[in-house]
Amino acid sequence: MQRIGLFTDTFLPIVDGVGRVVHAYAENLSAMGHQVTVVAPMYDTGFQGGFPFELVDFIGASMPGMKQYKLGEAVMDAHYRKRIRMIPLDLVHAHSPFMAGSEALRLASVRKLPLVGTFHSRYYDDFLKATRSESVARMMTKFVVNFYERCDEVWAVGKNTADVLRGYGYEGEIQVMPNGATLRALHPSDVEEVTRRFRLGSDPVILFVGQIDWKKNILTVLEACAKLKARGEKFHLLLAGQGVNVHGVNQKVQELGIQDRTQLLGHITDTSLLDALYARATVFAFPSLYDAAPMVVREAAVMGTPSVMVRGSTAAEILRDGENGFLCENDPEDLARVIGGILKDPEKRNRVGEKARETIPVPWRTVLETAAARYERLIALGREGKLKDKRRRIV
Repeated sequence: MQRIGLFTDTFLPIVDGVGRVVHAYAENLSAMGHQVTVVAPMYDTGFQGGFPFELVDFIGASMPGMKQYKLGEAVMDAHYRKRIRMIPLDLVHAHSPFMAGSEALRLASVRKLPLVGTFHSRYYDDFLKATRSESVARMMTKFVVNFYERCDEVWAVGKNTADVLRGYGYEGEIQVMPNGATLRALHPSDVEEVTRRFRLGSDPVILFVGQIDWKKNILTVLEACAKLKARGEKFHLLLAGQGVNVHGVNQKVQELGIQDRTQLLGHITDTSLLDALYARATVFAFPSLYDAAPMVVREAAVMGTPSVMVRGSTAAEILRDGENGFLCENDPEDLARVIGGILKDPEKRNRVGEKARETIPVPWRTVLETAAARYERLIALGREGKLKDKRRRIV
């Protein structure tokens, strides 16, 4: 049995892919017999029982303009410090280089534990959007690289994601540890309920699931749907998620005249409902240039629904065009062309969707057996005194 600490800046209620990855790690590692502790900012002060893992949270404040995210300094929370002191750990795994990552680094240094850091996101893009300064974004990206340089082992969720980190200036070894998927069965009545609830009739459904944020390239989806409507195609566009640009997306839907075909469903926490939406969808439209290894594409594939993504994007690494998914150029006209072809050829859509189900989702248990083996190796190296000195000051 290993005693693993998972450190993340996003967790329950889960609003992004990183939080969902950490939740999957925690649940599956616990089921494998390991003792898991999740450390995260406090998101929900309600009842937190029923987890197969320990959740130790610290006080956090909402980020300006992004209320779904929290910022907090763990060492400033006396209650957190008292709780974490009582929890033995064999290894620390940081899923963020920021507040939770700093605490992971501190604990690994104080307790002389192995530290794993997983690189998930295109942080430079976020920094540039937030600061509108290339020099500041580069400086902040240097901080990210500095964090990963101080880990004993660095993981990335895909080969292309590893290339992003190298592009930031990281020169060390990177292990590719892909995200997994939860394989669940679906009851046909759940799909019927989705059709009735959202008044879909027999029309095709174009589905997007994720943060309602322009960085997800949602505008390309909306403009493509406007072109499809102008060509007389029948469809419903469903957007599931929450985010900073909900108002702007609603406005654009009105401007493009597709409000009669479009529904914003909000953040969906009911797993059965989300699975049924994936299963009811004709195609999952996810043209994001921001995402690294999106969980949502894997979840759609579990339900036999093919995705359309931008050719050459980091997120599209797992797709083979026309075989287990569809690729388009980063252009509304080309996205409309690809989706239009899918709507006109249901036989090919079903064939590609079935291939997506066969080739894309890897069970989390399989992924985490590999992760646990790497944990075990690092723990052994730590006990032999062969780890890096992580006690240098963070710069």
